[in-house]
Amino acid sequence: MSADCCGQNATFEGLSADYKRRLRVVIAINASMFLVEMGAGALAGSQALQADALDFLADSATYGLSLAVIGAAVATRAKAAFLKGISLTLMGLWVFGATVYHVFVLGVPHAEVMGAVGFLALAANVASVLILMRYKDGDSNVRSVWLCSRNDAIGNVAVMIAALAVWVTATRWPDLIVAAIMASLFLSSSAQILRQSWREIRTGEVAAGAQHHH
Repeated sequence: MSADCCGQNATFEGLSADYKRRLRVVIAINASMFLVEMGAGALAGSQALQADALDFLADSATYGLSLAVIGAAVATRAKAAFLKGISLTLMGLWVFGATVYHVFVLGVPHAEVMGAVGFLALAANVASVLILMRYKDGDSNVRSVWLCSRNDAIGNVAVMIAALAVWVTATRWPDLIVAAIMASLFLSSSAQILRQSWREIRTGEVAAGAQHHH
C-alpha cells in the first residue's frame, strides 16, 4: 500500500491504519531512546550523545503531532510540519551553540559508553527507518517524519565514528565535530520541511511532486 494506492499521482497523506500503527511503534522507540541516551550522555560527558538524545525527544513529540493531525485539512497538516521545521532549526542552533561552549570545557568523553549507546541508538533508528520505509513519500507531514528518522540513523553512525575517534585520539574534538555535523543536518532537514510545508500552507494543497523528492 504505497502512495500510489489512490491513483498514480495521489500524494500519501497518512490516512492508513497501518501507517498510524507504525508511527505509534516508532514514537515508543524514540521516547525510550531519549531516556537511555540522555542518561548515558551525562554519564559519558558526551555532547554528541546528548545532542542525539534531544533529537529522539524532538522526534517523539513531532511524531505525536504528526499522528494527531493525520486526516486534518492540508493547511493544518502543513502548519504542524512547519512547526516541526522550526523546532528542528532551534535544536540545530542549540546543539551548535552547546558544542562551541563545550570546546572550552575540559574533559574527554568516555568513548566506551558513547560507542555502546551509539550502537543501541543506531539499532533503534534503523528499526524506525525500516518500519516507515514504505511511507517515506507524501505530504509535508508524512515527509517530515521520514526525514527525521533518516537523519537519526545518519546521526547515530556519526556518534559511533566519534566514539572511535575519541578513543583513538584521546581528545574531545571528534565528539564536538560530530555534534556540529548533526546540528547542520538538523538545519538542512528543517529547511526542506519548512519549504514544503510553507508551499502547502500558501496554496492550501499538497505540494505537487512531493512524492518524488528523494
